[in-house]
Amino acid sequence: MGFAGGVWRLVRQEELLGEILIDGSDFPWLEGRFVPTPAFAAVEPWFDESPALLEADEIEHFDDAYDRIAQALSLVAPSGPVAEFLLHIADGRAWFRWSDEPFDED
Repeated sequence: MGFAGGVWRLVRQEELLGEILIDGSDFPWLEGRFVPTPAFAAVEPWFDESPALLEADEIEHFDDAYDRIAQALSLVAPSGPVAEFLLHIADGRAWFRWSDEPFDED
């Protein structure tokens, strides 16, 4: 199944925060142009914080910061919501991986 051209949505409850227009993949990651709605401004700092923590090699703090994203937001594939995801957004681009089942915690 090809993903190019697909549109994924980032939502908080029923509110659309933005759309990801898929234009590339590098298994298990998909990537694309991120088109935010005005509502994205409220959560944008969350996406700015997590890569800074990774760059500083503060993995424990990254996990805590990213949990806020995973708990408050949902990623919706063209076929419907996914069970779990890891999403990064920067400079108008989004890249993510997802699963129909929760990620293994080990």
